[in-house]
Amino acid sequence: MNIPVPTALLLLSLICHSIARQVNISVSASTILGDLPPVARFFGCDEPNYATYPDGRAVLSHLGNLGPHQTYFRTHNLLTTCDPPSDTTPHRLKWGCTDAYTEDADGRPIYNFTITDLIFDAYLENGVKPYVQTGFMPKALSTHPDPYSFDFDGGASANNIFTGWSNPPTSWAKWGELIYQWARHCVERYGAAEVESWYWEVWNEPNIAYWNGTEEEYFMLYDYAVDGVLRALPSATVGGPEVAGGASGDWLGLFLDHTLNGQNAVTNATGSPIDFISFHAKGSPIFINATDSVPGHLQMNMATALQNVNDAFSVIQSFGALNHLPVFIGEDDPDSCAACISPNVDYRNGLIYPSYTAAAFTREIDLAVQYSVNLTGALTWAFEYDDHPYFDGFRGVGTRLEANSTGQARLDDVLANSVKGELSDVGVLASMSAEGDKLALIIWNYHDDALPKPDAEISLRISDVFPGRSAVGLTHYRIDETHSNAFSAWLNLGSPQDPTQEQIVGLKADGMLQMLHSPSTLKLKDGIADIEFELPIHSVSLLVIE
Repeated sequence: MNIPVPTALLLLSLICHSIARQVNISVSASTILGDLPPVARFFGCDEPNYATYPDGRAVLSHLGNLGPHQTYFRTHNLLTTCDPPSDTTPHRLKWGCTDAYTEDADGRPIYNFTITDLIFDAYLENGVKPYVQTGFMPKALSTHPDPYSFDFDGGASANNIFTGWSNPPTSWAKWGELIYQWARHCVERYGAAEVESWYWEVWNEPNIAYWNGTEEEYFMLYDYAVDGVLRALPSATVGGPEVAGGASGDWLGLFLDHTLNGQNAVTNATGSPIDFISFHAKGSPIFINATDSVPGHLQMNMATALQNVNDAFSVIQSFGALNHLPVFIGEDDPDSCAACISPNVDYRNGLIYPSYTAAAFTREIDLAVQYSVNLTGALTWAFEYDDHPYFDGFRGVGTRLEANSTGQARLDDVLANSVKGELSDVGVLASMSAEGDKLALIIWNYHDDALPKPDAEISLRISDVFPGRSAVGLTHYRIDETHSNAFSAWLNLGSPQDPTQEQIVGLKADGMLQMLHSPSTLKLKDGIADIEFELPIHSVSLLVIE
């Protein structure tokens, strides 16, 4: 008998909820595994100008208030030219412009940092610092400037966007001087101490079409940009190369070798300054078509992104003179098509996104430990748009304690196979505050398939909890279908594209982190705390005990 797909999905959901999976989690509050890097404090987007718009400022305010660690923001197009100069829509998809550099009729440079100032002001006013990207190529400097600007329609193919801004400069000296003038201006405007706390990286994904020059030309681009920054502020923090796809074949290794042994294009000396190393990691979700027994559904692929990380860490580890440097995953995403709209990226509004992030970031921290790499940041490539449809599918965080889960997949298995088997990945990450007065645990129930799966019946035991105490406070936060989920709330309203002001206020509240229940008192017996709860598929719990 053929069962209609919607009926099959409903039956599958009922079966999954009726047969919960028992998962036992143990945490030792006295067993410290090492420092837990605050990697989830970096964010970014293609479109720089949105930072100055009301919704952009609101997002920056949320990011700046995350605490306790400093939040950073990375964006493209900080040096891109508005084309034509009367361009009145710099806030469109995958585009942005600042007119930072133009030339007069005689080819003399004209520097204008008014718009970049507005962008950086918006960051700093909201407690966020710039992760400065030196790019892209101003039209007046591009070796092949036309066509220059573009309109992106959200289609899966983005090849039409790589226009004049992606080309090498007509003059390397002018390129280096532009970066010098920009960095010097930032020091004059914000002060040396402030700019010292920023990261300055050169370009974006030069191993693919974002850079229409050769590899050697990118090394020249890097040398001139870094020289410009350091001439303005010798104590600035510089790095790169922000390659796509982890090690990207030989790209990352050849770049690191250049910084150690290559001939510097500016000084002719050996090597080029580098204070941090950056690369990108991308997953590869697909859409599985419906069959008689299984509905059509999205399937994630965490293993692809983790392989990118694994490959890059392996290369970095091999450079003994550099492997102590901070490492950034400058774009750390479940897919590789920012701002695209297709069934392959439908995860962006759903529960699968936060559970993926929790599971993936934890494995990346584990890989960093395995390779003895100084992972400092994993940057979420997020987006904030004014004047776009609601929920249109764009991507919108002490010390580590010993924690074990009977439902957590092994790192090697996830690296090789992702999470595509019969069982979901029910994992845990636990930490203690530096002051020793707050214990936090994040627990997730993740699977690559966006399909119903059994709930996890969590039986959590924490030992050695605040010796001498008989009771502590417990706050349990949750992301699921009915908590911390503005998208579900919006669907329940009938998906309004013109919500009332009251509805907007409610949706913003629904999107904030919410408690599963009111704060409670947790009784301790001999330093042991026992907690039990259900965790649905693709849900995430954050438990704070203090």
